[in-house]
Parts: sequence; structure tokens; C-alpha cells
Amino acid sequence: MSNPPITKVTVRASADADVPAMLAIYHFHVSHGLGELGDYEAEPLEADDMRRRRKNMRKHRLPHLVAEVEGIVAGYAYAVPFRKRPAYRYALKHSIYIHHLFTGCGVGRTLLPALMDACAGAGYRQMIGYIDPGNDASLKLHEGLGFARVGLLPSVAYKFGKWVDSVMVQRALGPGATTPPGSWVEAVVGSDGGK
Repeated sequence: MSNPPITKVTVRASADADVPAMLAIYHFHVSHGLGELGDYEAEPLEADDMRRRRKNMRKHRLPHLVAEVEGIVAGYAYAVPFRKRPAYRYALKHSIYIHHLFTGCGVGRTLLPALMDACAGAGYRQMIGYIDPGNDASLKLHEGLGFARVGLLPSVAYKFGKWVDSVMVQRALGPGATTPPGSWVEAVVGSDGGK
């Protein structure tokens, strides 16, 4: 059962002050997922780790965004290089996490397009994601925003006591592959003053 849509979702660049809320969202999803953990124990993600990752992403013009509902961090999303080789510099892999109390409310439908726009504005041309095939909400969100299923990676993860597949999705950003990339844009994505 999904929650009712929320009328006002604000998306902005994340700040260090958001780290505790983002960690709580992340830890909930890692520990609950789609079933029991079994013998799997995730490496704990600490606040300093998240701050360091966030700062590194921002330094490399990669967006790290939060969605707020009435001052509460209801989700966050970010993008990292798809691969590190120079030929892949226009392609990104993204992640999006929604607070479990805000799923089905429209937070993802606001947050993911904002991430796509920020990435397109910085000159990136392709966005890729990996989704658990049991995560119907995420699959529907991505398909509704123009992502196509481009692959299935069978049994690539062992979590929650079983082997899990991963669905690969992809969407063009901006002009996608219809034009050459031109010069690399030196833009700061969603600047938050270095915080």
C-alpha cells in the first residue's frame, strides 16, 4: 500500500548537516531490504565516510541531492562515474534512497528528475542504474521517467540469505548520443558553498 502524494517536495544540494538523516535512511534500507539478512553483515557506513564521499563527489562536479518534506530529509540521490576510464566520462551510475515512511508519496518522482537535470546540465550524457528485480516501486519510477531495461545480471549479489539478480537500466541525458559531446563544461553542480 502506498502513501498519499505529498504536495511540496523541495530538492536541494546536500549539506553536512544532512548526513545523520541520510545515514538513517541508508541503514534502514541496508538492514531491511526485501527480506532477512541471513548471515550477511554489511560494513557499517559512518558519518565521516559519508561526508568524505559527498565532498569528493562535489569536488568532481557530481551532484549529491536531498529531498525535503516539511524540513525532513525524505530521500537523497547522487551520481558517480560509471567507469573511471576517460572514454566513459560522460556516463554516470546513480543511486536514490527514499525514507521508508515516504515511499509512494512522490518524493522519488521529484528527486530523480532533479538529479537527471543536474547531471545533464554538467554535460553528462547517459545515466545508468542497477535495481533489485523485487523492487517494483523503483523499477516503475525509473520506467516512468524514461529509463529502459538494458540488461539483467543474474545472481550477482548474495544478500538477505539468497542470490539476487540486478536489473540494469539506462536513460540518455540532454542530447544523449545524438551529438558529439563538445567541450567539457566546468560547472559546479548544486553548489552548497563547499559545506
